[in-house]
Amino acid sequence: MERPLLVYTTFPDTGTALTVGEALVRLRLAACINVLPGMLSVYAWKGAVEQGSEVVAILKSREGLAEALGAALKARHPYETPIILHLPVAGADPETAAWIAAETQGPPIG
Repeated sequence: MERPLLVYTTFPDTGTALTVGEALVRLRLAACINVLPGMLSVYAWKGAVEQGSEVVAILKSREGLAEALGAALKARHPYETPIILHLPVAGADPETAAWIAAETQGPPIG
């Protein structure tokens, strides 16, 4: 069975994260998105140190969809340079891996 993949990204707000995440789940590029609001960020951007509030999003997918998921996420993301980190999964509960595989195959939902 193909290994699961987690994709870490951030968004400016919960609504945007949920909208983009729902689109990716409907396209079957991700089985799920977890949105964690309330993150504060300090980051370097174009030669300056910035601060802001964001939300973290973790998408559950599979390794074979990494490129397509990254492209679809980037196309829908409001940031000029979104953070998209592919986090390989060393192991997973077999039922979890099977659920991810099942939900990321077949035609788009709805």
